[in-house]
Parts: sequence; C-alpha cells; structure tokens
Amino acid sequence: MLSETVFRSEDFAVGDRFDAWQECTSRMHAPLELSRDHTGDFRADARLIRLGAVSVWPAAFEQHVWRRTPKLIRQSDPELYHLSLVLRGEARVSWGTRNVTHRAYDFHTNDSARPWEIRTSDGLIKSVGIEVPKALLPLPRHQVDRVIGQRMSGREGIGSLLAQFVTRLVADTDSYQPADAPRIGTVLSDLVTALFAQILDADASLPPETHSRALTLRIKAFIRRHLHDPELTPGAIATAHHISRSYLHRLFQAESETVAAYIRRLRLEAARRDLTDPAWRTAPIHAIAARWGFCRPADFSRAFRIAYGISPKDHRHQAFQAQPG
Repeated sequence: MLSETVFRSEDFAVGDRFDAWQECTSRMHAPLELSRDHTGDFRADARLIRLGAVSVWPAAFEQHVWRRTPKLIRQSDPELYHLSLVLRGEARVSWGTRNVTHRAYDFHTNDSARPWEIRTSDGLIKSVGIEVPKALLPLPRHQVDRVIGQRMSGREGIGSLLAQFVTRLVADTDSYQPADAPRIGTVLSDLVTALFAQILDADASLPPETHSRALTLRIKAFIRRHLHDPELTPGAIATAHHISRSYLHRLFQAESETVAAYIRRLRLEAARRDLTDPAWRTAPIHAIAARWGFCRPADFSRAFRIAYGISPKDHRHQAFQAQPG
C-alpha cells in the first residue's frame, strides 16, 4: 500500500475547518491564501500520496477561492509545476487579466513561481492534483512557460492517458507496494512531460531536438498502452507513428536502452508485479506471461531470470511466503 496523508474536515470543530484546510493545502502545494463566498460550515476531504519527488492529491471540497500572491511567492517557492484534473464542478483560473474556465476532465496548470487565482463553482468540487518538480521535466523552462495556463483536455490523446492513469491510481493505492512509489512518480512525470511536449510540438518555431523529444515521449506512452499486445514490435511502433524503423532507433539512441529492451523491461516489471499480487495468486505463470505479451513461457522464464536472477516460480513463492497470513 502506498503511504498517504489524509485530511478530513469533520475531524475539526466547525469553526476551525476552513483554517485547517488552508494550512493543509499550503503544505501540499505552497503557501496559499484562501477565502470563501459563503459563511458557515465547510466540507473538504483530501489525500496526499507521495511518489518519490512527485505527489498526487485527490480532493473534494466546497466553493472557495485560492490565491498564490507575489508576497507568498517571495515567502516560499518549492519550484513546482502543478496540474489539476477537474472531475466535478468548474474552476475559473486567472493570471492577471487572463481568465480560463475549466470543466470536468479539463487539466489546468500552474507554476509555483507565478501568481494566480482560482475560483471554484458552487457545490462540491472534485479534482486530482499532480505536483511535479520543475527539475524533473526535460523541457526548457522558457518553453514550458508557453504551456502554463492553457486548458488541456483529459478526454483525448496524452491528456486522456494521464487522466486514466491518475484516476486509476488514486482509486486503488492498496494494490501497490511502497517500493513502487518512485517508479509510479517517474511514469507520472513522463506523462506530464509528454502532455506538455505534445502542445509544444505544434509550435513550428521550436528547435528540432524539442520535437524529437516530444515524439519519443509519445512513443513511450504508446508502448505503455500496448504492452499487452504480442505484436508490439519496433516495426509496428514505427508504422503507427509514420516514421521509419531506422529513425525510431535513432530516437532511442539518446535513451539508455533500445526500443526492444525498453518494451521487454516494462513487460517484465508488469509481470513481476502480477506474480506477487494476491488477485493473481491462482493464475498460472504462463497466463501472466501471456497477459504481458510473452507468447512462449520458456522465453519469459529465461528473460525473467536474466533480469532478476531468480525464476518466476521462485519469485512468486518467496513473495507469498513473506506476506502475513
């Protein structure tokens, strides 16, 4: 199970709930100034899920206004990019004279170094926030500045992939081990980078290396979506992205592994998780292998032993022996 910090307004006296919420959100993100249009009781629930340097916080709360002011920025700047996926309600975000309204399955973005104001609609708002350190995004900051403040869809393309990933993650953190947290954080930062790069890729004035990086990130996202497909090969990937196989291999020369090695590693990692997942405890090992694109059990066993120094059967046996009960 992933480690979580939980906030519930009902744990506080009625008169203290909004102040407690302001303190909570300031710890989760950066110092914030909060205010309300309505007096009386206030309801809010949130969870902070730390994934290495990245964090995610699903939340539900009633109408209020959030402000990140120049004074608060001078007080503290954690150097973060923030994305929020709106799941219910509306949020009107302002940067000076610029205003954008975000609705269900829109992402809005903020930079902890820039002042902004968010005014949410009446009723209960639901969202999932993602905090990514700026240092983790391999895109020049002056280029990311073009993305911040844009409304990005969580219903199509890479935005949809990110929305699906983060909503599934927060819906069931019990299926992950604490050691998985940094790896999940890496996947999230890659998806955020890919989403930003997709928008930047449409800008013809950007240098060729930025376009190449954006294409590589889109290809990696495509690979993750199709890991189950045994026909996922460099040739199929190149065809799906309208590039040659030689160009695909050139793109991965800047990475630490080849295309085929990248696919194999992700598949082995996924199969390794399933082998220790109680939900798959009775599934035959060859079925788990096939689920992740390994058609021949012998090939899977050999690749697993090379990668982890143990057979799939022994890995599963040791994992379940170590679990209580």
